[in-house]
Amino acid sequence: MGYLKETEIKGKLVDNETRCVHYQTEKDIVAIKFYCCDSYFPCFKCHEETVSHDIQLWPMNKWNEFAVLCGSCKTELTINQYLTSNSSCPSCGSAFNDKCSLHHHLYFQV
Repeated sequence: MGYLKETEIKGKLVDNETRCVHYQTEKDIVAIKFYCCDSYFPCFKCHEETVSHDIQLWPMNKWNEFAVLCGSCKTELTINQYLTSNSSCPSCGSAFNDKCSLHHHLYFQV
């Protein structure tokens, strides 16, 4: 795991824990670095509304790269760490929204 003190999160944020106008529950504290632009966004909708290119999915052979940020402690996780985290940050224990798994196909090749 890595720690990012200051990372720019693009999109329509509503707080400093990466919640956005689209997803604002207590557990919506994950930002994902998009493979196509190497930039963090809170969600795919923020990406679509902010940039003019199509989303490119993270290929499976890159899932050991840091690409997921816990909005609570600012720890950066690899995709593998995130996908096997049981919906909580392995660093601080904060709960992630387990329904995010419904959108994994929008970020990661499966």
